[in-house]
Amino acid sequence: MATCSSTKNAKNLLQFLKFMGQLKRLPRTGWVYRKVEKPESVADHMYRMAIMACLTEDKKLNKDRCIRLALVHDMAECIAGDITPTDNVSKEEKHRMEDDAMKHLTSLLSEDMKKEIYELWEEYEYQSSEEAKFVKQLDQFDMILQAFEYEELEKKPGRLQEFYDSTKGGFHHPEMVQLLSCLNTDRNAKIAANSPETQDLEINDLETSTTSKSS
Repeated sequence: MATCSSTKNAKNLLQFLKFMGQLKRLPRTGWVYRKVEKPESVADHMYRMAIMACLTEDKKLNKDRCIRLALVHDMAECIAGDITPTDNVSKEEKHRMEDDAMKHLTSLLSEDMKKEIYELWEEYEYQSSEEAKFVKQLDQFDMILQAFEYEELEKKPGRLQEFYDSTKGGFHHPEMVQLLSCLNTDRNAKIAANSPETQDLEINDLETSTTSKSS
C-alpha cells in the first residue's frame, strides 16, 4: 500500500510540474496585445519578482514568504490564462477562474503542500499581509521595468506608456520608491533624447558646426 501511495503521489507531482512548465511557454498577454516581439513568459516575470524579493533589505518583512508569494501569485495562469483588464472579464469572474485553477493544481499535492500553496495564493489575492502588499509592488515594478527594456530594445522610448500609467500611486515601500525614481530618471532621459525638439536642436548644432568650419 505504501508503494502504491508513493507512486500515485509521484505521478501527481509530475503532473503538477508539467502544469508549471506551461508557465514557461505562456507569454504575458499585455505584451502580446501591444505586439512586442518575443514577449516574456509568465515564468520569466515571476522569476525576476522572486529575485527582487530575495534582495530586499527590509528586516520587517519575512523574506522567505515574499519569495514564495512571488513564485505562487500567478501560478493559476497555467490553467486560467493571463487575463488582463482589456479582456472584459470581471474581477469576480477572474477570481473564480483562478480559484478553480488553484484548487485543481493543489489537489495534485500532499495535504501539507496543498494547504501552503493555496493559502499563499489567497494571501496575495486578498493582499492580507505586509509581505503580499510588498510583492504586489514587485509585480508592478517588474512590469514597468520590462516595458522600459522593450522600449530600449525597439528603440521606441515612451511607446509603452500605458503600463506606467496603470501603476501610478501603486508604490509605497521605500525600496520600491527609490527604484522607481531611478527607472523614471533613465526612461525620461531616453524619451527626452528622442523628442523632436531635441533632434531639431542636434541638427541645428550640426548645421552651425558645419557652417563655422566652412567659413
